[in-house]
Amino acid sequence: MREIVLDTETTGLEAYGGDRLVEIGCVEMVNRILTGNVFHVYINPQRDMPQEAFNVHGLSSEFLSDKPIFSQVADEFLEFIQNDTLVIHNAAFDIGFLNAELERLGRPTIARDRVIDTLALARRKHPGGGNRLDDLMNRYGIDSSRRVKHGALLDAELLAEVYSELLGGRQASLIGLVEETTEAPRLVVEARAAHPRPVPLPPRISAAESEAHAAFVAALGDKAIWLKYAEVPAAEKTAS
Repeated sequence: MREIVLDTETTGLEAYGGDRLVEIGCVEMVNRILTGNVFHVYINPQRDMPQEAFNVHGLSSEFLSDKPIFSQVADEFLEFIQNDTLVIHNAAFDIGFLNAELERLGRPTIARDRVIDTLALARRKHPGGGNRLDDLMNRYGIDSSRRVKHGALLDAELLAEVYSELLGGRQASLIGLVEETTEAPRLVVEARAAHPRPVPLPPRISAAESEAHAAFVAALGDKAIWLKYAEVPAAEKTAS
């Protein structure tokens, strides 16, 4: 199972109000294991960078001025994500910007039903706590020291760790490492004959202890429950 963990950076909050994408970062997971295959690109938004946005991600207009515009990277981006599931934190924001850019090019948009929103997962699992990416990294003990500012690729890598924790822990899945077969697994049991002990073990109680126990049971009377567990004399076996 292939999944793409994705994050973006933008010039602001309004996908249809003049703001644009400036960075896309994606990391590939197969059977919930990071493969090392990534897609990362900076994008020239063809507009200024508001100070509020710069304070978040540190991408200036000067830095982005020689980067490709979205139309120049759209095909490569779509080829990377293919039709696989996208894992995004607060997915409505990122999908809104991606679809706004795709619509400007007259390209098909990304369907919401192929997206897993980790914010929604976190709110269900931790209804009473903070569920920002920083909050979840702190909760799960994920090292966030590299995250001085927001960055799409780094945040996608960190989100992949958070996603694994939300699903039950960072345990490598072995599904992809097991050779597929149409045959049901069979349990083969080899029967082995028991061999008698060459020398019997000595009794754990002495003859005197055995006689003392028999005398104690006899002293309890005919109605003692312990008689049910006593050996039946050979004469009684013959009579029955």
